[in-house]
Amino acid sequence: MVDDIEFNSAIELYSRVKPALKVKYKEIHKEYDYIKIADIWNYLIQFKWRDSKDLVLSDIVDDILNVDVKKIDKYLKDGIKEKETEIMDEDLDII
Repeated sequence: MVDDIEFNSAIELYSRVKPALKVKYKEIHKEYDYIKIADIWNYLIQFKWRDSKDLVLSDIVDDILNVDVKKIDKYLKDGIKEKETEIMDEDLDII
């Protein structure tokens, strides 16, 4: 039986799975050159693992390698739209 691996922080987990993140990044980089490793990680943290409990390392790596890149793309573009809207709203307050 393999002992469960426990991580004390998200940074420790990130360091452990960074090789998988790099593989995914290299796989998608030619088509989506603006998506960074941190974008893949942040998307999964916010949408895939947000309410998850007792994740195992193999499932996390599997999620990284099989994440839908179109969803990451939409996540990034929606974030940009929100920032643009915030800026526009702030500009309107000045007028």
